[in-house]
Order: sequence, then structure tokens, then C-alpha cells
Amino acid sequence: MALAAVLLGFFTIMVDAMIVNVALPSIGRGFDSGMTGLQWVVDGYTLAFAAFLLSAGAISDRIGARQAFAVGLGLFVLASAVCGAAPNLGVLVAARLVQGAGAAMVVPASLALLRETFPDPAERAKAIALWGVSGSVGAAAGPVAGGLLTVIDWRMIFFVNLPVGAVALLLLRRAPSSPRQEVPFDWTGQVAAVAAMGALTYAVIEAGAEGFGTTRVLVAFAVAVVAAVAYLVAQARGRHPMTPLPLLRSRTMSLSAAVGFALNVGFYGMIFLLGLYLQQVHGLSALATGVGFLPMTVLTSFMGPVAARLATRFGARIPVIIGQCLMAAGLLAMVTVPAGGPVWLSVVLMVPVGAGGAMAVTALVSLLLESVPAERAGVASGVLNAARQLGGALAVAVFGALVADRARFVSGLHTSLLIAAAVVAVSVVATVLLRPARRAS
Repeated sequence: MALAAVLLGFFTIMVDAMIVNVALPSIGRGFDSGMTGLQWVVDGYTLAFAAFLLSAGAISDRIGARQAFAVGLGLFVLASAVCGAAPNLGVLVAARLVQGAGAAMVVPASLALLRETFPDPAERAKAIALWGVSGSVGAAAGPVAGGLLTVIDWRMIFFVNLPVGAVALLLLRRAPSSPRQEVPFDWTGQVAAVAAMGALTYAVIEAGAEGFGTTRVLVAFAVAVVAAVAYLVAQARGRHPMTPLPLLRSRTMSLSAAVGFALNVGFYGMIFLLGLYLQQVHGLSALATGVGFLPMTVLTSFMGPVAARLATRFGARIPVIIGQCLMAAGLLAMVTVPAGGPVWLSVVLMVPVGAGGAMAVTALVSLLLESVPAERAGVASGVLNAARQLGGALAVAVFGALVADRARFVSGLHTSLLIAAAVVAVSVVATVLLRPARRAS
């Protein structure tokens, strides 16, 4: 029951992370919003996801994985209802922030719940592979589901979360309660993390619309720097830091976070860009755009088991490297597609990006969880997924600014894809440097 609840809940969370992209043009027309507003519809979710993942991992360890999973999923379902009924863009963005906070509690709790449910390493590896499949399929299926539901009404992309989330919560009731660790909450670290990530994302989005030299953009960048320093000080000097410095100093932890950041820059960035490209440049409907993501969706679902087999035979680093190379190659190939190129070519080139990302993420999670003690599983997975979501949020912020001008959309698209490919290429080098290290404390 715990495994079934985790897979269904995590699938729902990851569907919602991507389902909005195909519906963005419809949301923009419904609320008469420009690119900046649409960026916040996406980044409101991913930013809150990233910012609260850090403390969510600690909360999972402190109140118990099962309990944290239930609270997070319940919050996510309630916020989904508000998103679907939002009367204006402001309410929608605010509800998306709450959605992201709820989702943030679900992700590290799901991994910690799997670790305590499957103490045997072999069985746990299989469970994590299934977890990776559910998340990868959910993320890749999001655009397809978004296209289908937008035909009815874009609000349905949020209402669909209600019955699915309810079923997952009912399944979770059959699972036993998780052990708790009574440790005070790190309020200073959490506030500083939210301020740093929020200010940085705001600065990047507004810089794209107003320019880097405007006063509010410069102030936002300054706030991000100050908040980041405050966060590091709080983790170094606090009595109960939510991300202890020994964990952050771990070579495996730091490089895993960097690789996770790069993978989401490539994957989230591509989904955001291609969803707009197929509709605004090629004139496809939301449904046709969603169907265009279907080949990637189908092949991505097979990458978790493939990664698990490769990791068992050659070690986890090999599938991480192979996956990143596939992603970088796909992104670079997309740059060669001319403005009038056939739609099918873009559809085909999505496949190595999505499949490579799914392979790399699954193996990366296994690599990280094997390097940390059981009591730090929630915190470690929170750091990894926070880095991934921050990568996705910044990709949407930067790439959205580059394609905001409709007259220069294609050149902005190619520039964005080149940036994403370069980031992933750098992460390949980081993965090569990822050597087995002593377990983080």
C-alpha cells in the first residue's frame, strides 16, 4: 500500500509540474496575460517546489515520512481546486505557489518512505526504479494530458488532480506510521532559502521584461545574494540546520545537486519552449501539441528499468553519464532545425532529451541514497530535488525572456537550446568527477 500510494502521488505531482506548459497559450488568452505572467504560472509552482524542498526533507525526517507525505499531498489537492476555480491570474499564481509547497513535502517523503519500507538494498533499488518510472512518465505525460484536457477547458488540468490525489491518500491510510525525529525547525534557513530563490527568479524574469539595469531588478539580485549568504551562515552556525554542512560538503551530494540542476534545465526548458513553439510558430492546437509529446512519453517510461539494469551491472555513474549525453545530443540537434522545419523532426528530437533525462535521474537518485545514512535520506533527497526544481525555474525564467519577442522567437529558441545543451555538457564533466566517497554524515 505504501508503494502504491507513493507511485500514484508522485505521478500526480510530476504530471502537474509539466501539464501547464501546453495550456499556457489558452491561459494567456483567458486572462489576457503576456509572457511574464505565463512565466510565473510555471515558475510559481517550480519555485515553491524548490524553496520548500530543503525544509520538506527535514520535516519528513522529523514528523515521519508517511505523515509528511499525507500532509503534502492533501495541501496539493486543495490548492489544485483553487487553481481550477481561479478568477484571475494573481489567484492562479498564488495557488500555484501553494501547490508547489505541497508537492515539495511529497517528493522527499516519498523517497524516505520507500527507504524505510524496503530495507533490503535489492528490493529498494527496484522500488526506486518504479518511483523513477512514475515520475518520468508523469513529467513526460503532462503535456499530453494538458493538450487533451485543454480541449475541454484549461481549468480541467487542475481539477483532474482531485480524484487522483484522493485515491492516493486512501491507499496511504493502509501503510504504517513512520518513525519521527524530534528536532526543532530551522526557520532562519527556510526563510533565507525562500528569499534567495524567489528573489533570483524574480530578478531573472523581470530582467527579461524590463532590462538588467532597472532598479527593482538590481535590488532583487542584491536580495538574492544577501539571502543566500544568510542561508549559508544559518546552516553553519545554527543548532539544528535543515541542511547540515557536512552533508553539503559531501562530494557526492554537491555534484549530484549540480547534475540534477543541469538535467532540469534541459528537460523543463525543452518542454516549456517546445510547447510554445509548436503552437505559436507552427499553429498547432493544444491537443495536437500534446500528442506531439507522445513518442517521448512512451519511450521515457522504459528508462527507469534500463537505468536500474545498467547501474546493477556497471555502477550508477554509467547510466547518469549516458543519459546526460543523450540529452545534450538531442538539444544540440534541435538547434539545427530551421524555422520552417517539419513538426515531426522536432517531435523525434524530443525523444533523446526526455529518455536521457529519465535514465540519468533514476540512476542519480540511487547513487545519492546509497551514499547517505538512513536518517539523512529525507534531507539529501530534498537537497537534490531542490536543485532540480531550481534548475527548471531558472530555465523557464531565462528562456522565456529570450523568446518573449514573437518576431525573434526562433532565434531565441535556438539560443535557449544551446544554453541548455552547454549546461548539460558541463554536468557530464561533473559526473565523470563523481567518484565513490565516504558516506556523508
